[in-house]
Amino acid sequence: MPYCTGCRPRNKKCAFLKKRCELLLAGKVKYCYECNDFPCERLEHLDKRYRTHFKMSMIENLEYIKKNGINQFLEKEEEGWKCLECGAVICCHNDICFDCGLSKLKNKKKLYRWDD
Repeated sequence: MPYCTGCRPRNKKCAFLKKRCELLLAGKVKYCYECNDFPCERLEHLDKRYRTHFKMSMIENLEYIKKNGINQFLEKEEEGWKCLECGAVICCHNDICFDCGLSKLKNKKKLYRWDD
């Protein structure tokens, strides 16, 4: 979804992990790194896909959060994913700004890829 701000801000079950992980679903862990199986096979699979297609690593992000805290992580990410034109958030899935770039989606052949 080009307008998605993420699972946590919307208080939703993550389509890839949370609804498939008993610990996350039951609220026994808040972040995957709190689990003894971190990184699990599902997270490794998701991480590989995101590193390949979306230029980010969920495992690296979680390790950063564990070491530096969520607030410092969010500050770093806000700066790194800022639109150079308007300052809003750029989507990691397609490099399109949520505010000024949504019209670009109409011409994209692959909505969830950085390059057509």
